[in-house]
Amino acid sequence: KDMEGVQKSLHESGSNPFVRTKMMDKYVREEPMIRGPKFMVRLRSHTVFENSSIKLFCTVEGFPMPVVKCKIHTSIRLFKVVRVTAALFPSLSHSPFLPFYNISAAMLPQIQYTKIHITFLDKFGPVFATEGQSATLTATMTLNPNLANLQPEAQWYRDDTRLFDSKWVKIHTGRGVTTLTIPNLFKDDEGLYKIRLVTKGGTAEHSAFVSVSDGPPPVPGAPGAPMDIKIHDANRDYVIVSWKPPNTTTEGPILGYFVDKCEVGTENWTQCNDHPIKICKYPVSGLFEGHAYYFRVRAVNSHGISKASRMSDPIETVVASLLHLLCVGFSAAEGKPPGAASGIHASEIDRTYVVLSWRAPAYFSKAPMWYYIEKCMADSGAWQRVNTQVPIRSPRYAVFDLSEGKQYKFRIFAANIYGASEPSEPTGPIETLQLKGVPSAPGQVISTRETNTSVLIQWAPPKEPNQLIGYYIDQCVKGSKDWTSANHKPHKDTKFVVSGLTTGETYVFRVQAINELGLSDESQESAPLTVKAALTPPSAPYDIALLNCDGHSMVLNWKKPLHSGGANIKEYYVDKRRSGTTMWREVHIPPVTERLYKVEGLTEGAVYQFQVYAANLAGLGPAAKPSADLSCEAWTMPEPGPAYDLTFSEVRDKSLLVEWQKPVYTGSGAVTGYHVEYAKKGTSEWTTANETAVSHRFLKVTSLEAGASYTFRVRAVNAAGVGMASMASDPVTAKAVEGSQEVSCVVDEKSGDIVLSFESCQITEGSQFIWKKDYKEMTDFSHGVVIKTEGSHSKLIFKNAEKEDFGTYSVSVTNTEGVSSSYTISAEELAKMLELSYDIRHPIIPLKSELAYKILERGRMRFWLQAEEISSNVTYKFFANNKELSGPNKMSHDVSTGIIEFIMDHFTEENEGTFTCQITDGGGKGQSSLVLIGDAFKAALAEADYQRREYIRVKEGPHFSEFLSLQVGDDCSVTLVCKVANLKKESVFHWYKEDTEIIPDVKPDLGSGVCKLPIKLFSLKTAGVYKATISDDRGKDKSQIDISGKVFDDAINKINQLAGGSSAAELVINCTATGIQMQCHMKYFTSEMNITWCHGEAKLSHSDKIVIGGTPAMATIEPTEKDKGKYSIVITNSENSHKRTLDLSGDVYEKAFAEFQKLKYEYYFKFVVGGLPDVVTIMEKKTLSLTCTVCGEPKPQVSWLKNGADVELDDQYVVSLDQGKFASLTIKGVSMENSGRYTMIVQNKYGGESVDIVVSVYRHGENIPQVKPTLTPKTIIPPKLPIEIPQPKSQPAPSPAPSSPSPAPPKAGRGMKSPTPTRRK
Repeated sequence: KDMEGVQKSLHESGSNPFVRTKMMDKYVREEPMIRGPKFMVRLRSHTVFENSSIKLFCTVEGFPMPVVKCKIHTSIRLFKVVRVTAALFPSLSHSPFLPFYNISAAMLPQIQYTKIHITFLDKFGPVFATEGQSATLTATMTLNPNLANLQPEAQWYRDDTRLFDSKWVKIHTGRGVTTLTIPNLFKDDEGLYKIRLVTKGGTAEHSAFVSVSDGPPPVPGAPGAPMDIKIHDANRDYVIVSWKPPNTTTEGPILGYFVDKCEVGTENWTQCNDHPIKICKYPVSGLFEGHAYYFRVRAVNSHGISKASRMSDPIETVVASLLHLLCVGFSAAEGKPPGAASGIHASEIDRTYVVLSWRAPAYFSKAPMWYYIEKCMADSGAWQRVNTQVPIRSPRYAVFDLSEGKQYKFRIFAANIYGASEPSEPTGPIETLQLKGVPSAPGQVISTRETNTSVLIQWAPPKEPNQLIGYYIDQCVKGSKDWTSANHKPHKDTKFVVSGLTTGETYVFRVQAINELGLSDESQESAPLTVKAALTPPSAPYDIALLNCDGHSMVLNWKKPLHSGGANIKEYYVDKRRSGTTMWREVHIPPVTERLYKVEGLTEGAVYQFQVYAANLAGLGPAAKPSADLSCEAWTMPEPGPAYDLTFSEVRDKSLLVEWQKPVYTGSGAVTGYHVEYAKKGTSEWTTANETAVSHRFLKVTSLEAGASYTFRVRAVNAAGVGMASMASDPVTAKAVEGSQEVSCVVDEKSGDIVLSFESCQITEGSQFIWKKDYKEMTDFSHGVVIKTEGSHSKLIFKNAEKEDFGTYSVSVTNTEGVSSSYTISAEELAKMLELSYDIRHPIIPLKSELAYKILERGRMRFWLQAEEISSNVTYKFFANNKELSGPNKMSHDVSTGIIEFIMDHFTEENEGTFTCQITDGGGKGQSSLVLIGDAFKAALAEADYQRREYIRVKEGPHFSEFLSLQVGDDCSVTLVCKVANLKKESVFHWYKEDTEIIPDVKPDLGSGVCKLPIKLFSLKTAGVYKATISDDRGKDKSQIDISGKVFDDAINKINQLAGGSSAAELVINCTATGIQMQCHMKYFTSEMNITWCHGEAKLSHSDKIVIGGTPAMATIEPTEKDKGKYSIVITNSENSHKRTLDLSGDVYEKAFAEFQKLKYEYYFKFVVGGLPDVVTIMEKKTLSLTCTVCGEPKPQVSWLKNGADVELDDQYVVSLDQGKFASLTIKGVSMENSGRYTMIVQNKYGGESVDIVVSVYRHGENIPQVKPTLTPKTIIPPKLPIEIPQPKSQPAPSPAPSSPSPAPPKAGRGMKSPTPTRRK
């Protein structure tokens, strides 16, 4: 049908419920994909020739797809109407639904746009970041003219791809600043970022590289994340996902990839493939029609799985085409199968799949239509159905699971509910691709200089690209094997600028190619290249000035180029021309090397212009801007001409120093001084810095505004007045160079030299330190002045300073941003430094230790001293009573320690007197003396004699090689230890304490030479004087030790450290009948240990209610309410203290108190121990004795009751209490009236208890009655007075702590047998 018929059918189908349902299914439900319509590229105005055709284009964005309409303003028709074809949406330009419109275009006059000059003030530089971080690129610019209605459009690009504001990128532009922010960096964001400012009159651009390296991997050694996720051929139930592999410079090779999917609107990521796939493309099937999905990829190597890549943009699976459903007709074809499809062809071919496309048959039935696909090998006729499970509804389908490098044929069946069509014409043989593997290694790698921090890398492409994706570039410092990635995203071109390098460092580079299968072998390494800027011709000189004219010649001066091009400027070329002409002529051959040149041979009165070129090793730079018109007329004014060559140094926040050259033209007299004037940038208000002219050619200008920019000029003065002003300088900002330092002046402590030192905060390869005195370069170094420079540090050294060397010394560093400083040495300061220098160069050798002596083995005397420092050339002499001591083998010294010594073999009474040592080392001298007379000499002589005798004793008989010492083991055991030597079988060893021999359990081990005596239960009781002896027929030796005072305290302190340190247990509660015990178990305990118990902050002491001490360390309290709180034990030694704390409050206190009450009662309040039966039967006229054993402290009182009433004592009833514990009731001549219940009551001040006994009396001749006892428990009688716990009479003796808690006091129970036997019935 024609277009009109199709549109009519579409309109009529709107009432069809099936169509409405399908249209609702097609609606995208996921909110993130919905966005309003927006013109990305708007319509442009066009000026065209009459009767010519024009096509107007615009680009529209939005979801759902916007409706595009074209309106023609026919009311404005000033010129002829022409036919124009409008293509309003490029992707739909071939759609049959897009109508053509006739619109009018006017013939417009040519528009002259305003030229807007854009100057970047601040530019963004290279960025080096890591995944997950953020990055901000900012550019600041000025516009000239700055018109509010003609602001430039800021366009951001990454690798020539236009960027727009999105969730990945935020762009903000306004008020001369444009900013691009990437809030969460991925490797996909790496690339060359460019800002393009577009105006009607042109563009301005700036670009820099952003490097994004891999973030920390989830598992050490895991690869980086893949990147650049792309979705291809989205269809009803499948999409094809592709990506780019990460670089593996330091990680292991990649084994494969996992693809994950997530439906839009959820956060559930599911893995699509069970096993890692090895190529960077994967068809994901099993998707739901009309649903939108995100996709991401993870890489796998032998160490683990990488982080996930950045997820893809949402992609919606295609809803089955409704075209054949919407094109509803009422033809005779209703009820028949559809016709055959045609035009089947492969629109995409890969290794394992082919995407087929075909033309649908003419179909007008209301019944849905679908397709089936069959395939067969090209050399066989065995057709096989491809889509057996799900019918195909769109004329496009991807056939998966094909073999690599095989040829296939395909055909299509169209079908509906009435049947299937005839098969379509088969395709020709379609061969799947077959990858040969990874690419071959790239060719030769060439590196060339770019800037101070970047290098240009170029290489030859691989001979076997094998569907090349891109390249990875690695870099390495020469001599190391630490390779790092220069790019983290595949680079497509065969050249790359590596940024972020260290200036002056030497690097080598290599390249790897990548395709879907992975990375190629590395290329050969490039030749080493040192990073520095490439040489370029210099920029143009500027500001050509006239300094003098005599009518036949002119003296010219100009400013050097702002950019030297990376090399020193060697030459200048000067051209001239008559004003008003165009022909330039060179005025000198060969070129000049200075910026001052006299142009001769000029015509008087003529007007000239001049221009200058600068040249370096790279070539000739551009010409300077022509000078102003200069008239060749002789200068005759009496005032001086202009000064020239203004330079600036020592720029600080509020001051700077100006230097200049004297005028060439001096006027009628000599120049006597100079005035310096300055003005703020952009103003013409000049201020004189010095009201009084200065005679020298430099001036420090102060009182400047920090951060402000100024221009300066200089006027010379002579007797006739103030002369012409120099040409104004370039603007200088009063701001110190970041990190700048000042010159320091010191006197070297070793050499005595006066040293001016300066550390530069900036340095380049060609930088030089220029030292000046009074701002005149120093050239005379004949008087011992030396300049030493190492790296960024330079020194001006005065070897032989003189009084005339005071003045101002300055230093400047070339090829920097004006790094400079100065130091003024006054005459007074110089005099002080000269004095200090003399003292250093003529020193007195300092001594660490004065001359002293030490008595050595055999009674030899060692005289020694120690100097602070001596050299290998040191000389020395020893004297005794002014007589030099000789013997070269007896004197020695050690340069490393500064010790000088002399050994005297025989020290006798003749040696009493003064000993002296004299030292000479270079220019330094030193002396030290030792006086040995009187008692000091006698003591030294006695010690020497003793050592001589001791040597003989040790060498000839048994002796102690190590004397007695007290050792404390890790288990807190205390042992006396000594070592003996020179023994034989007959040698005998004995132990003594206070002259009483001790027989140890284990005999001394003389074979090992080590003898030990364990001291059990170490305490003050074991203190005393211990002695050991060793003897045989050759002699006897003894050793003794007094274990008291410091020795005893040290041992106890050591026990404190071992027993009371980290090994001490936490406080525990142990309840007893006497109170609540808090115990701390330690390896060892004795009362001499420094242990303190505290209640809160108060220290506890022994009292009637508190008992401190015992085994283990414990405190026992009789608890009351005020005793609640925190208790702590502090174990203190000489180094630190250890604290254990217990909170006795709340439930802890309640439980402990209840247990204490229970034990207290069981221990103190059990009165009736045993002996009474429950039932007694007795014959009339017999005597009954009821006896029971009782106990209690204090002794209890016993009373008896009969049937609840007191027993009245008489001749029949007798009560007794023998020895305070045997209570009895005797009934003589019992009768029937004596039957009943008898109660015995035992009671003291702590309470009591009662016991019932049933007595049954029977007559003679009667049977013994069977009386069943009634089980009546004992009745406890509470105390009438407050309970008081008896206190122990003495504190327990100290003893080692047991391994288990102390048991509670013994409990008296009812099971104890009474000493009085009970009566039988």
